[in-house]
Amino acid sequence: MERNREREESPPEERAAILKERIYITFTALAVVLALRAHAVSAGEAALSLAVAVLGTVLAVFVADVVSHIAVHEMLPVGAELRHMARVSLGALGALILPAVFIGLAVADRWEIETALRASSIALIAALAAIGWLAVRRARLPTWQRIVVLCAEVVLGLLVIALELLAHSL
Repeated sequence: MERNREREESPPEERAAILKERIYITFTALAVVLALRAHAVSAGEAALSLAVAVLGTVLAVFVADVVSHIAVHEMLPVGAELRHMARVSLGALGALILPAVFIGLAVADRWEIETALRASSIALIAALAAIGWLAVRRARLPTWQRIVVLCAEVVLGLLVIALELLAHSL
């Protein structure tokens, strides 16, 4: 409860950064899961592929934050700035809880890998919808505009998924 209150009281720029990174990681995970569904892989291979791709993306985002900070402020981030960058980057890994559980069930031979990857895809798409809702819930927009924004986010998300599937079929 205390952590949620801290998140609610954090500055808008910090909340935006957290949502943005979570979107990046969720789309990365979704792309990997969709690619894994297109190929016959074992549960162990799926777990390793997802972990490597997502950790690589988290590190890339962290490095981009550090480099952009240096470019803007002409100094390395220290103290609170560095902790904020790390928290934002690492916090995005929360998007992988359900896919990790589902693929873990496949690794433990409780689920078939196809079932785990399908469930992971659904969970990641639901996470994108939830992130979109979090983004618009406080917006000072009439309800109809919030609905339009959410629908546009869903359509764009589906377009990204379609492009990822197209790329894997070429």
